[in-house]
Amino acid sequence: MKIRKYRATDRDALIDLWTAVFPDDPPHNAPATVIDSKLAVDDLIFVATSGDELAGGCIAGYDGHRGWLYAVAVANPYRRSGVGTNLVKQALRALKELGCSKVNLQIRSGNAAVEGFYQSLGFDTEARVSMGTLIE
Repeated sequence: MKIRKYRATDRDALIDLWTAVFPDDPPHNAPATVIDSKLAVDDLIFVATSGDELAGGCIAGYDGHRGWLYAVAVANPYRRSGVGTNLVKQALRALKELGCSKVNLQIRSGNAAVEGFYQSLGFDTEARVSMGTLIE
């Protein structure tokens, strides 16, 4: 398995992966839109490959104050093999190199399996209320 920065040739496979892993995401999270919007700002998108196959993908961000993990997805055949862990660790290294000292992420309530995964990587649950709005 190899972890590297996203390349344009990964686009279709990454869109397919995110569509499969996050099938109920709202339209504003459409993978093609997210990739294009992210690349307009920076290139903090990482992929895991196994041979010619895309095994996982991760998108991160840094606003100069705080880092974020926006999406981490691993294809079913590669789950529980270290792909997600290695993607997150690569994203954290890249954020640290940018000067980031704190990284946040959000998961859907009730997703205990994912919560346990992030706790195993050193993330703690923080008492917060997450709010958002769509700008139309």
